[in-house]
Amino acid sequence: MDVLLVEDNPGDIRLAQECFHIAEPPINLHIARDGVEAMAFLRREGDNVHSPRPNLILLDLNLPKMDGRQVLAEIKNDVGLKSIPTIILTSSELITDINHCYEDYANCYLRKPTSWDAFNVLVGVVNRFWLVEFSLPANEPHEAMDLEPVAVAEFEARTLNRQPMP
Repeated sequence: MDVLLVEDNPGDIRLAQECFHIAEPPINLHIARDGVEAMAFLRREGDNVHSPRPNLILLDLNLPKMDGRQVLAEIKNDVGLKSIPTIILTSSELITDINHCYEDYANCYLRKPTSWDAFNVLVGVVNRFWLVEFSLPANEPHEAMDLEPVAVAEFEARTLNRQPMP
């Protein structure tokens, strides 16, 4: 399983790396340190051309270059990314932040724990629920059909013509 952590605080990154390192099932934790880096990773731009599509995104709100709120909006407005569960993991307790994130289709809003033990418990809960118990969408965005619209119309016409008349 691949998880993208979008976080700029080195202490929080280290804490997450330690906790996810011992997680079961094993997690490949990818780090983006700002919103621009996160979007490049998700869109496989530049050095990220071979980056995996994450099964889950953990997104901080207060990021340099591109705010986490803007990153969330871009993810949920991108047809190829919007199905990736995006969990807000932030220190903000502001009701306006919570409301804004859910209005922009965040899948969950969690306050960042400050101790290793509490963070480890949170990682275990997130891991168990989102990566073990919960059925995630396919890791690649699916296309309805890989056919051009004309081919789809022809396919439908042929299918309809084969059905017996009532």
